[in-house]
Amino acid sequence: MTSNPWLRHVEAPDDALDAEPGRVSRPTGPATPQAGVTAPDQVDQLPVRDQPVPARLWVVGVHGGAGETTLARLIPGARCAGRAWPRLPATSYTRTPVLLVARSHVAGLEAARRAATHWASGAVGDVDLLGLVIVADAPGRLPKPLRDLAAHVAGAPPRTWRMPWVEAWRLGQDLDLETSPGDVRRLVGEISSLLPPQASAASAGH
Repeated sequence: MTSNPWLRHVEAPDDALDAEPGRVSRPTGPATPQAGVTAPDQVDQLPVRDQPVPARLWVVGVHGGAGETTLARLIPGARCAGRAWPRLPATSYTRTPVLLVARSHVAGLEAARRAATHWASGAVGDVDLLGLVIVADAPGRLPKPLRDLAAHVAGAPPRTWRMPWVEAWRLGQDLDLETSPGDVRRLVGEISSLLPPQASAASAGH
């Protein structure tokens, strides 16, 4: 595993992963792209895709099955961008708020690391990256190797949240924020608190 330029120790990001789901007391990584960071090889980059209108938040999956559609449906004013960085029309004067989503397995965490490195290189355009949501890929606590990798990855985006396994969704229960587990509601609440008021997003293009 290559060295993470944003981490000197894994303990600080691991604190965020151990915290109550949806609660991150402070940023765990840089708020803006960093000088000297090299973008991943093109084959490992998410594409940049034009979007016709702005959104309160764009939710980007860093790999197939990450869970971006679910999150976008739960966060008021969010839109799903699929597996691509959103790019607004040249006439737009607003930055593009983005949330990355990955599963907590090795492939998902490695994809998250590559996407965060791509952003940190400054090569993805006028993106305001809020952070990364790591969605549980199975019930229970992560095994130590995955916890270590997740802590490593958590040093790259500005913030990292952990979304728990929700068995009811697996069994087909409708997505509804009001009936979602408390951990999910808290996660959505914290992310929403970092966004502009929804009325502003509506007047900008919804």
